[in-house]
Amino acid sequence: MKFAKVFSAQPEYLRGRIVNVEVDITRGLHAFSIVGMASKSVDEARDRVGSAIKNSGFTSPKSKNEKLVVSLSPAELKKEGAYHDLAIALGYLLAADEIGFDPKGKVFIGELSLDGKVQRLQGVLPIVQKAQELGYQEIFVPADNAQEAALVHGITIYPVYSLLEVIKHLNTYSEKQTFIQPQQKTTIHQQEHSYITDFRDVRGQLIAKRGLEIAAAGGHNVCMFGPPGTGKTMLARAFSSILPTLSNEHALEVTGIHSIAGNLHNLDILNEPPLRTPHHTSSYVAIVGGGTHPRPGEITLSHRGILFLDEFPEFDKKVLESLRQPLEDNVVTISRAKGTIQFPANFILVAAMNPCPCGFYGTEHGTCICSAHDIARYKKKISGPIVDRIDIWLPVEHIDYEQLTNVAPHNTESSNDIRGRVEMARRIQYARSHTMLNSELSSRDIQSQRMLPQVVTLLNTSAEKMKLSPRAYHRVIKLARTIADLEQSEDILESHILEALQYRPQIT
Repeated sequence: MKFAKVFSAQPEYLRGRIVNVEVDITRGLHAFSIVGMASKSVDEARDRVGSAIKNSGFTSPKSKNEKLVVSLSPAELKKEGAYHDLAIALGYLLAADEIGFDPKGKVFIGELSLDGKVQRLQGVLPIVQKAQELGYQEIFVPADNAQEAALVHGITIYPVYSLLEVIKHLNTYSEKQTFIQPQQKTTIHQQEHSYITDFRDVRGQLIAKRGLEIAAAGGHNVCMFGPPGTGKTMLARAFSSILPTLSNEHALEVTGIHSIAGNLHNLDILNEPPLRTPHHTSSYVAIVGGGTHPRPGEITLSHRGILFLDEFPEFDKKVLESLRQPLEDNVVTISRAKGTIQFPANFILVAAMNPCPCGFYGTEHGTCICSAHDIARYKKKISGPIVDRIDIWLPVEHIDYEQLTNVAPHNTESSNDIRGRVEMARRIQYARSHTMLNSELSSRDIQSQRMLPQVVTLLNTSAEKMKLSPRAYHRVIKLARTIADLEQSEDILESHILEALQYRPQIT
């Protein structure tokens, strides 16, 4: 045989893409070329594959007088990374008739070292999901990625340590094959985790704790404002401890995103909502995502979790305005000359800010040195549309020093206690609207919420006095619905509307 076709794959944005690896060998002066929009890292596979084949006990293609052409298709797909090394090596050996096997229904991915070892890759989980979706029966992956890959059911996962190991498994020319044991399916275990910051560790701040509980229950965006040192960052970090663990479906989704980004180490199957805390000097691309070949940014890495933006107004204006679409649609759209891609961005925004640049405007625990112009410019950095998209605004004030020094047991609920109520409220929401939290309800869903006539009158009167926009009006109803769910009330009552209204912006 002088021609062979095997199958490989690589990530494409947040999905996998199958790549056909065709190998053709003809007689002539030695040449080894790779075609099909191959990047530099793919083109360098010639040297890696040649050395790996030689060090696995076979004749290197570089030592033969033959013309070798490797075609990676589809040709319009940019081939990047070292995902195709293993497939190229097996395709060459199959075309050269040094081994024999049937490549149908099999996918091979792996980077080869010079001695033939198979190295760990990024983005394996979406690749395996795509292969299973397209009906492939087997996939050979680096052993270090095997447990991650085995999260996908319906396809056999073979963990691979070396090229020679794969050859011994596949080669029908050998009198005695040595078979690789398939990887056992990986199960995501729901378990309780200990958090560094617990709500019990936060003294006082009852209003802020109540607001964060509502935000967690309904998936609402929240902003905490107050002077420096009052516990805004501590509250934000404790917020992750009251969010329920992810469902298996969401855990797979989040793990796939972080696999593409290269954030999985030692099989970190992400079954807890991710917490992302970018610095306020982060660039637009770092937050939103993008680049020549678009990659996910922080708002996608926080999908199904929390995006904590400390020093909120200090972020670049362009970065803040870029939050408009994801906060409204739960996706971010990135357009380039070659096309448009949508990344998921369904996160809870937790922002923290001071009342002014120095932080002490309107407080009794410091002297403000900011001019009126400085304060106005500071607040203007957060535009009206962004303010409108944040449901809960929480004041975080100084607390009495006695509360800080009191070592006696204090009457504060733990994160476990609060998380129990959050999980109960979310079960009510899922039973009512399937897979949506209250923050995701459409205008049609909002119209179906149960409110007595006097409650509607109170809401409309308050909205007129507060000059609420239609978006803010709907968000008040969503927030009131969450408060009602926490109290296990079927109807939205006046008290729920009044509490929701008190969380509207107070930074003007």
